[in-house]
Amino acid sequence: MTEGFDCDVLVIGGGPAGSTVATLLAEQGHAVTVLEKAHHPRFHIGESLLPANMPLFERLGVADQIREIGMMKPGAEFVSPWHDHTQTFHFADAWDKSMPYAYQVKRADFDHVLIRNAERKAAEVIEGCRVRDVDFLPDNGGAEVSAEHDDGRTQQWRARFVVDASGRDTFMANKFKAKHRNPDHNSSAIYAHFAGAKRNDGEAEGNITIFWFDHGWFWFIPLRDGVTSIGATVWPYYLKQRKGSLEAFFKDTIAMSPALAERLAGATMVTPVEATGNFAYSADHTHGANYLLLGDAYAFIDPVFSSGVMLAMQSGVVGAETIDTCLREPAKAARALARFDKIMRRGPKEFSWFIYRITSPNMRELFMQPRNLLRMQEALLSLLAGDIFGKTPIWPSLYAFKALYFTMGLFRLPRTIAAWRRRRRNIRPMEGLSFEDR
Repeated sequence: MTEGFDCDVLVIGGGPAGSTVATLLAEQGHAVTVLEKAHHPRFHIGESLLPANMPLFERLGVADQIREIGMMKPGAEFVSPWHDHTQTFHFADAWDKSMPYAYQVKRADFDHVLIRNAERKAAEVIEGCRVRDVDFLPDNGGAEVSAEHDDGRTQQWRARFVVDASGRDTFMANKFKAKHRNPDHNSSAIYAHFAGAKRNDGEAEGNITIFWFDHGWFWFIPLRDGVTSIGATVWPYYLKQRKGSLEAFFKDTIAMSPALAERLAGATMVTPVEATGNFAYSADHTHGANYLLLGDAYAFIDPVFSSGVMLAMQSGVVGAETIDTCLREPAKAARALARFDKIMRRGPKEFSWFIYRITSPNMRELFMQPRNLLRMQEALLSLLAGDIFGKTPIWPSLYAFKALYFTMGLFRLPRTIAAWRRRRRNIRPMEGLSFEDR
């Protein structure tokens, strides 16, 4: 650590992105301080992981711990009220057969494993400490960070580099007024945990299930202790219609999906219903002088493909590589930051094309009646597995899939235009939208 600094790297936030970057930088010998506003374990949504997470667990040295808390997830099931069958995709059928499963986890347990691992690797972890301000010093002089502890004490740090891993708090993007609502997507979510939900039999018990319905889609995520996470991702206009309590509204929403309601018959809600909005946003930059934005602090897209944790951890990996280069070899910093920017933008871009269209009739048909022509199904499964940063040659087949989608749209042009117009209405922001229970 350079003289005059309290740490080499100060990380804002101790979620998957922050814990990952802190662990790897500490292993490389950097003095790392993590400031986390909450105390672990704490509740968080986003319980379904991807096979691409598995190599990252091995790299961090937590694979055995995640296995102990996780429900094995071999695939994803899609249920459509416009089709008379369900469709299950198995990760073992993806292009790369080496990642045949993932896990579903309670995020309280999962995030706790990751942040304690960072602590074991010599990162200083301070919980119950909320960052209030960051001032960047001239002439590459690092940054001064001010934070407030739970007991009201204030404290300052001087760091050579700052990482914003604050998640949906988007600390830096708010500071620099760089956060923008995604004009191509807009959704809200309502969710809770249930005990006693009816699951699939055998190995399929751990599959995530996606239920489409008129106002969006539901997730059904089985967890290890018999609890199931249930959530509805809906268009803002629908949540705007709520009257009465959030719990009653959620139950009425579930009733709109007979297939889901049947699996919840006799189940008991074991957590309060919560809601969140502004599900799609991004910052207009990924980095600046002596700082990076990681994971949700940079961008968030609809969670239908469970990509959030994987993208957060992957950003932590490439972020650690970038910061190490910036601190040890400043002459190579510009190239490292350009690479970081390219990788950070790639994940949301590759997933979003499919996410923006997941509720369209043409995309539903392609998902419910898959074909492996030109290895399109294998490539799609690789995308669903999060295998988008390696060397798996899926891109020509995904381009073919997109071409098939557009061709189908041309042959069914009236329906395609109607669906496009409906979607434009659906993503309109709603003023005065409240997520408070009453």
